[in-house]
Amino acid sequence: MESRPLSYQHTIWASYLGYVTQAIVNNLSPLLFLTFQSRYGISLDKITLLITLNFGIQLTVDLASAVLIDKIGYRRGVIAAHISAALGLAGMAVMPELAESLLGNAYAGLLVCVVLYALGGGLIEVLISPIVEACPTEGKAAAMSLLHSFYCWGQMAVVLLSTAFFAVAGMENWRILCAMWALVPAFNVLYFRMVPIRTLEEEHETMPVLQLFRQKMFWVFFVLMLCAGASELAMSQWASAFAEAGLHVDKAVGDLAGPCMFAALMGTARVLHAKLADRIPLMRFMIFCGLLCILSYLLAVYAPVPVIGLAGCGICGFSVGVMWPGTFSLATETLKGGGTAMFALLSLAGDMGCSLGPTVVGMASVESGDLKSGFMMAVLFPILLCLGMLQWKRLKAEEEAQSSDHSVYPPV
Repeated sequence: MESRPLSYQHTIWASYLGYVTQAIVNNLSPLLFLTFQSRYGISLDKITLLITLNFGIQLTVDLASAVLIDKIGYRRGVIAAHISAALGLAGMAVMPELAESLLGNAYAGLLVCVVLYALGGGLIEVLISPIVEACPTEGKAAAMSLLHSFYCWGQMAVVLLSTAFFAVAGMENWRILCAMWALVPAFNVLYFRMVPIRTLEEEHETMPVLQLFRQKMFWVFFVLMLCAGASELAMSQWASAFAEAGLHVDKAVGDLAGPCMFAALMGTARVLHAKLADRIPLMRFMIFCGLLCILSYLLAVYAPVPVIGLAGCGICGFSVGVMWPGTFSLATETLKGGGTAMFALLSLAGDMGCSLGPTVVGMASVESGDLKSGFMMAVLFPILLCLGMLQWKRLKAEEEAQSSDHSVYPPV
């Protein structure tokens, strides 16, 4: 491994900033959806396409990474990811106007920016978790939850600082805000050039991808990750618009009480799990969170007053907090030697869910003319997650029973 002047603690800190970058990529543009509609005349179905394209590209990157990342290397991959994210975020400040002047179509400029930052977001999602997993530290499950909590703090920072910026500078200066947020991945390009990075191959012998596909457990984790991504993003991507249009509250109030409270409670759940990982069985915690997620969506839909509907948004944040890192932790523990390919493929599943969840909400809302109908459709995802956890428990019990039989009757 190449000698670097910084310690592995700096690697972890750079990884935290990587997840902050991921949060910026996924949560800045939703705050601007209504601005895009009014400024450029973009319809709701085209806004929905921006979300779908973002996560569609991220899942394509996930799929390609299962084969390519080990050839490219972790360092080159994560640096390229941050360069792409920085270009996409900064591009939102200039590309729509440029495309409008050259092509008469500002939406084309937005699409280019989404492609750029989605490429970066996809690589970050694939690489950051295995980079931290490969660091020589103890308490991997707790470390994974703490790592993923920085996505939540990043999401909160995006909402709070963006809201403060709009209050001071006005919505008309949103382009300056996009350029400012691009500084975070730009800084992390330099940081990741200096920190030491190990690979999972240095930790464990990895199994081939085809062998991974033959594992029943892998497909359970695949479904769990899909449902985790869908449950989380179906709410977080539409919380701001839901608060404004569905609950009829002011934009600043909607952003703070919707996506901001969502992120705060999601981060709280992840930090809480990091502290209590050794005392609370992860399987039970995840089933509890799945049931709580169902309740949160029902609160958002059927709340008799807006404040209860906003509470549903926040509770949803807590409920989905451990779903994504928890699935990674269970997969790492269960499928020894899954390696980078496993992280890439599970990230693929998660991003499929991240695309599917908001898209289902958007399409159902367009059909009915009401975001609440979209949220009712999203309840299916936490239900499937609970069923998936029960299936994992059953397969785990079967494996333990087989292992016990082999120990009692050893082969001759």
